[in-house]
Amino acid sequence: MPVLPIARMGNPVLREIAAPIADPTDPAVARLAADMIATMLDAPGVGLAAPQVSESRRLIVFRVPADRSGGEEVANTVLVNPVIEPLSDEMALGWEGCLSIPGLRGLVPRHTRIRYRGYGLDGARIEREATGFHARVVQHEVDHLDGVLYLDRMDDLRLLVCTEEMHHLNAAIAAAVISTPR
Repeated sequence: MPVLPIARMGNPVLREIAAPIADPTDPAVARLAADMIATMLDAPGVGLAAPQVSESRRLIVFRVPADRSGGEEVANTVLVNPVIEPLSDEMALGWEGCLSIPGLRGLVPRHTRIRYRGYGLDGARIEREATGFHARVVQHEVDHLDGVLYLDRMDDLRLLVCTEEMHHLNAAIAAAVISTPR
């Protein structure tokens, strides 16, 4: 399982709509998924979409570490031809980064509750509901399949920061929350 090069912002593959995968059980899809998981873990990251490794195909891999989700751990997951359905209109801001946009983080609005569907490598249908960080990761990765980067979802680019400077913005946000009357 080789670690694959990650396409960076500016590479046209990141702006394409990825092609559906005809057969989730194709051994080539399983090899690509295994290589993507190796790449995601090496980066290290919590998700990776096939376009990020220059494969314009509807395939994502992700994981949800317990320490990032309040205890809801999801092991390495492969999802072929994923589809997302928001389960409410409620949105929340959360920090996101991207392996294709190294060194930056932004506050991105996302649906707080979703249902996602797709197929596993065995061809079995997968359908799950997700909330919080789990929902955020899946939405972020599926966006890549539609040529969307998290920057495109941001409402305010003043909330885009270099990773090593995040502490300044976090302090300002905390101060604003504390000083805002309820």
